[in-house]
Amino acid sequence: MPVLNSQVPSLIESLKLSPHPEGGWYREVYRSDELITVNSLPDRFDSSHCFSTSIYYLLESGDNSAFHRIKSDETWHFYLGSPLKLYLLYNDGTLQKVVLGDNPDAGHVFQFTVPRGVWFGAEVSVPESFSLLGCTVSPGFEFGDLEFANLDDLIAGYGRYATLIRRLTRK
Repeated sequence: MPVLNSQVPSLIESLKLSPHPEGGWYREVYRSDELITVNSLPDRFDSSHCFSTSIYYLLESGDNSAFHRIKSDETWHFYLGSPLKLYLLYNDGTLQKVVLGDNPDAGHVFQFTVPRGVWFGAEVSVPESFSLLGCTVSPGFEFGDLEFANLDDLIAGYGRYATLIRRLTRK
């Protein structure tokens, strides 16, 4: 049974969530207190990073997590609500769709790791509902590592998915 959007305001308040630039709501709940120095990280990083970070992430139907990529691997964990469709666009031009949810018999997974550097976006699969998830990033997330997709560039590279890209890309 879908979980209605009417629960969203109380979840936002009780979890102390704020708007996320990619869409949806979030709150960082963990940031390790140990750092990996920049000279110990791969060249794609330009500063030291903590070992790991994690957030709560809530997405409502009608909103989306816009296509973006980060410099670290990101593991998504399903907690509550309707299944979430996670879309990944790989450098070889392929699309992978993963459904995060609580019904393995329907092909849902409870968690999935998005590899670093892969374009990805997400949307709730059931109208008038939401998905509550967690995201764990290692090395830890920094907003400077976040890159939003450019609509024209993404369509140029993945044209056969243009409808999806238009739906999940902010202008």
